[in-house]
Amino acid sequence: MIITVQATGVDLTPALKQYTIDKVQSLEKFYEGIIKAEIEIGMRTHHHQKGKIFFAEVNISAPGQSLRVVKDAEDLYKAIDKVKDHLKVEFEKIKGKRDRVDREVIRAQKEYIARE
Repeated sequence: MIITVQATGVDLTPALKQYTIDKVQSLEKFYEGIIKAEIEIGMRTHHHQKGKIFFAEVNISAPGQSLRVVKDAEDLYKAIDKVKDHLKVEFEKIKGKRDRVDREVIRAQKEYIARE
């Protein structure tokens, strides 16, 4: 999997970059075949009345799939965790649909054909 990390409005420290890469790499156990992950983390604006609002945006490319998830939080690490959790749920939905279609095909192959 190819992972690119960009930062907007914050400094991309090695620890922050490694944390982000680890979280995205952990998604491979939920969905095999992820080709590329583009991650952008940062702060949207410095002029917010309710404190600092951070965001994490992940674009994932997989065979036949393209997912984009954006989450906001008051802490950058929480935003990254929210994105990972949301992608996990999305991958489970995709796998469930794929498995259901496979089951239907197998079930149709096992049915007896009535002869006249």
